[in-house]
Amino acid sequence: MLATMEIVDILDESEALGQMVLESDVMQDFNKARAVMVQDDKAQELIMRFNHIKESYDEVERFGRYHPDYSKITKEIRVAKREMDMHETIAAYKMAETNLQKFLDEISQLVAFSVSDNVKVPMDGAALTDGGCGCGSGSSGCGCKAS
Repeated sequence: MLATMEIVDILDESEALGQMVLESDVMQDFNKARAVMVQDDKAQELIMRFNHIKESYDEVERFGRYHPDYSKITKEIRVAKREMDMHETIAAYKMAETNLQKFLDEISQLVAFSVSDNVKVPMDGAALTDGGCGCGSGSSGCGCKAS
């Protein structure tokens, strides 16, 4: 019975922590930035354009540089991504998203290290920093290193 009560207490504390995250300034900033981006017609147009070109890029990528449209589609996707990323509301959303990810990573670290200093903490935000993609494959295509 004692273990069951401990589990219930942990679940209650987890729920309280989740509620604090939802009510945090970082989460509110993220929600505001997302709402602004969703309401911005130009941003939505740029996102739809990028997604459309990405479908073509995914098809071309299967064959690599041997595909006849490889250079054209590769250039188009880079231009579309740059236009999308440079748009004010999309950039603000991505910044808010990065801040939220960092916040969640910090919480994960605090929780894990409160258990033990030897706990390995998954850091999904590592893909957003110079730490690499975190896939662990170490293949030459991604640039990360397997540990």
